[in-house]
Amino acid sequence: MKLYSAKYKIKVALFTIAILFVGAIIYLLNTTITNIKNEERKQVLLWAEAVQKRYTLVDYTNTLFEKLKAEERRKVELWSDAQHHLLYEDDSQFLTFLLKIISSNKNIPIILTDASHNVVSSINTDYPIPLNKPMSDSIRQVFTKYNRIPILYDNEPINYLYYTDSKLFSELQNVMNNMIQSFIEEVVKNAASVPVIITNSDTSSIIAYGNIQKYRIETEEKIFQTIQEMASSNTPIPIVLNNTVVHYIFYEDSALITRLRYYPTILIGIGFIVLLFAYFALRSSEKFEQNQLLVGMSKETAHQLGTPISSLMAWLELLKQQEFDNEIVTEINKDVTRLQTIAERFSKIGSAPNLSPHQLYDTIQKSVDYIKVRTSPTVSFYIHCPQKDIITPLNLALFEWVIENICKNAIDAMQGVGSLSIYITAQTPWVHIDIEDSGKGVPRNKFKTIFKPGYTTKQRGWGLGLSLAKRIIEEYHNGKIYVKSSELTKGTTIRISLPLS
Repeated sequence: MKLYSAKYKIKVALFTIAILFVGAIIYLLNTTITNIKNEERKQVLLWAEAVQKRYTLVDYTNTLFEKLKAEERRKVELWSDAQHHLLYEDDSQFLTFLLKIISSNKNIPIILTDASHNVVSSINTDYPIPLNKPMSDSIRQVFTKYNRIPILYDNEPINYLYYTDSKLFSELQNVMNNMIQSFIEEVVKNAASVPVIITNSDTSSIIAYGNIQKYRIETEEKIFQTIQEMASSNTPIPIVLNNTVVHYIFYEDSALITRLRYYPTILIGIGFIVLLFAYFALRSSEKFEQNQLLVGMSKETAHQLGTPISSLMAWLELLKQQEFDNEIVTEINKDVTRLQTIAERFSKIGSAPNLSPHQLYDTIQKSVDYIKVRTSPTVSFYIHCPQKDIITPLNLALFEWVIENICKNAIDAMQGVGSLSIYITAQTPWVHIDIEDSGKGVPRNKFKTIFKPGYTTKQRGWGLGLSLAKRIIEEYHNGKIYVKSSELTKGTTIRISLPLS
């Protein structure tokens, strides 16, 4: 009992140490992941703040462009007014002033048409425009960006003024747009390893993205799914201009964080495999040690019994020659024969025994009869066998040893008072032998433990009886032995299952 308890405690201690070690690694790894995630969050927030400030600057610049656009509109309207006054004024000096206003336009493209929309004149255009003909579709597309300005005479339009952005304004606008786009792309690329997506205010379209696999944004459905995944992972960051959300920044954990999340699972798996390997290695080593112990003790016991048995046989022959009391000689002969049987049993442990067909009932009955005459009459024995001609391969010496060991343990558990019943039933391809006692019972958590070498509840003994029985039944007879049922203070049933011949 102490031997087995010590080994069990060692196993529990090793297992506990392994669990604590793996737990500590997982805790440290999770702490590291949390710290990295928080640091990435800080980086994204700082990056978003920089984006916000740059957008504010862009918005300011855009405001200047709007002012420039308004100024060009005012100049065109002034040019239109000058054209209108030319129709009514006779003062030569004022006419000269009006002409100076008209000729001062050096950069704003303007087309003047009559009431029928035929081109009368044009200035500051990149290419000549045919006169006295309607504007072509391509020209009209350019010059209808802004509303036309009518030139009235007697409250009737006699001319229409078309204009578009000046070349300077267009170039500045292109520079501005390119700057905005390059800025967005730049800040997205500078988002380190964090996957980010910048969308418009209603998240219907992507402005820019970085560190995103292309397959995740191939279709609108995938884009929507990716954005939803990012939103569920981290709260999106709004970009606000003039108290209005103009963009959203969506982001998720970097690939590093994602990989690190799998590490605890991997560590648990590796730890489990290592523990499993260690367990089976320890178990195999333990089983090997047990087998070596059993075989060694058995061989040594058989060897030690050999000499006294030989001596007793010699003394027995001497008593026969001296015509000693025949009854006494007969009983002594029985005990010597029994010792020979026991020595034979021990000598067979560790060697492959020979099995031969035997009637099971007769074999069990013989073992019970031997035990019965050596047991207190307060113990009752019963054998129930509906079919007494059951044949099964047995090694008589070893199998009888098993029955005797189990019966002796049962008698010890009953403390010499009670009943011991043996039930033999055949259920192809097995024959079951149930040995039932009325003893103190076995706790459920000890059903397997009682068959381990070294386990015993007795003050004296090695705890080898049931372990030997298990070895004989399972390894030598290809059978099974286990506790079928047990109830504390009411008794235990041990089942032996053997293959039928």
